[in-house]
Amino acid sequence: MRLSHIKTGWAMSGRELLRSRIGLILFFGIPSLFYALIVLTTTHRTIAFKLASISEEALVQVSERSESLIFIGLAAVGLLTAFLALNLIQRHSNVNRRLVLCGYHPSEMIVSKLALLLCVIIVVGSYVGAILLFFFRPGRFASVVLGFMLGGFVYACYGLFVGAIFKRELEGILFVVLLANIDVGWLQNPIYYADAQSKAIIRHLPAYFPSQTCMVSAFTDHSIVTPVIGSIIYGGILLLAALLVFWWRMRIQQ
Repeated sequence: MRLSHIKTGWAMSGRELLRSRIGLILFFGIPSLFYALIVLTTTHRTIAFKLASISEEALVQVSERSESLIFIGLAAVGLLTAFLALNLIQRHSNVNRRLVLCGYHPSEMIVSKLALLLCVIIVVGSYVGAILLFFFRPGRFASVVLGFMLGGFVYACYGLFVGAIFKRELEGILFVVLLANIDVGWLQNPIYYADAQSKAIIRHLPAYFPSQTCMVSAFTDHSIVTPVIGSIIYGGILLLAALLVFWWRMRIQQ
């Protein structure tokens, strides 16, 4: 793996991203829209829910709006990074193939795209966290932002994996939307988890560890070491799977 090739791939992908002005506007506009909808549709009534990473018996009581703001912030970061990762892999598949034929290794291309995604995740995660402060200040703000970034990392790796599998945008978009809506947009909400019959399914979905990082940091003083490590491992597995699929596709096309 050559660092010069990774830097070149990172720079090329970054310039392509900056050319998409509409995309940049949506990246910063969608989280604001999500937060605005939460403020308009929720109240300050107290709700109680369970956090799986703490104890099945412990109840956390917080404002409905505060819980919803944390949840929707994570959903926004996860959804946006997954779509960006999917786009980075699928949009220039022919260019990627030619680069492999010219001497680039598939792992170098994946790493360069991941490096760009990490930069975007840091920016978007920080931006979503900054907007959150206008409505609610969580107990451990920095750890909540870390949870947003971990959610972005896991879903970015998922987007790379889906983009490596499917050649056409339609299938990739459907798979991203399907999982994101079910996982980070629904089941990871602690309100749903409290009454779920098959909680093991929820605990094995991609956003479980990042959502626990955010919720535990925002509303308790418990440790977040386990969900943080779980997020990194989960994202790493998806990244490895994406690398293997991408390498196989590029190799057989030479």
